[in-house]
Amino acid sequence: MLDNARNIRSDWSVDEVEALLRLPLLDLVGRANMIHRAHHNPEDIQKASLLSIKTGGCPEDCAYCPQSAHHREVELTKEKLMNPQHVLSLAKRAKQAGAERFCMGAAWRQVRDGDEFDNVLEMVAGVRALGMEACVTLGMLKPHQARRLAQAGLTAYNHNLDTSPEFYGEIIGTRTYRDRLETLSYCRDAGIDLCCGGIIGMGESLRDRASMLQVLANFDPHPESVPINALIPIEGTPLAHRETVGIFDLLRMVATARITMPKTRVRLSAGRSDFSAAEQALCFLAGANSVFYGDVLLTAPNAGTGSDRDMFAALGALTED
Repeated sequence: MLDNARNIRSDWSVDEVEALLRLPLLDLVGRANMIHRAHHNPEDIQKASLLSIKTGGCPEDCAYCPQSAHHREVELTKEKLMNPQHVLSLAKRAKQAGAERFCMGAAWRQVRDGDEFDNVLEMVAGVRALGMEACVTLGMLKPHQARRLAQAGLTAYNHNLDTSPEFYGEIIGTRTYRDRLETLSYCRDAGIDLCCGGIIGMGESLRDRASMLQVLANFDPHPESVPINALIPIEGTPLAHRETVGIFDLLRMVATARITMPKTRVRLSAGRSDFSAAEQALCFLAGANSVFYGDVLLTAPNAGTGSDRDMFAALGALTED
């Protein structure tokens, strides 16, 4: 067993993280697996369901996102904020299908006080009453809004960094990196867990990937969950021409996240449906221990629950017929 305390650091350099990403792949995965088993039950893979509770019309200009109002060529049906009772019925269905966490996303730049935010607070309280963890992603927050979410019982707030500080301006121009870090600090101050990761495959360099992981790994404490997203190129967005991410790139990110953030849940997120069960199993070996579970991720396709049940059954222990 490793010395757990000795392996928790918040002082990584970008050079150190990049050196990990460049290791021979089997060496990297082996090191990550050893650390993973020191801090986690390798059979514990959290299933999180994700629902878009308000779709489209976002004033942000994120180059990867089909919900941006700036990308007028994207074919997307805009939808107003869902009714809380309808959301809770879907959460109940997700729980029955095996989800442990229910995540709700609204295409907002920032939260505004009023009836819509009150409805989101009702959703959060309702999800917790079902016995599930509750997570939301709503854009930027003010301190009092983070406190209200905490009072409603919110487990975690998702607010991704997306990429490195150096590459960020190539992807987003309507908010700054500092804006993102500020919202995360408000959530941490309110006692809300952080769900914070990024996207690979947007044209960033390996150094950029290392820099993003270095920012995350130097949070103290580390984010409780880190989603690793592979870009889904969507027609009508500026990144529609990008090639899909290969499994070895994803595997290196998962393993490096595990080594630098030993206790964090590393989540296979967007783009997972492009990988086979065997390829995903490699990621679980490298330290991933959470997935987004369900047919859709906000507006993008995801591996279906039926396929996931088959995959998790295959990964389980064999029993005699």
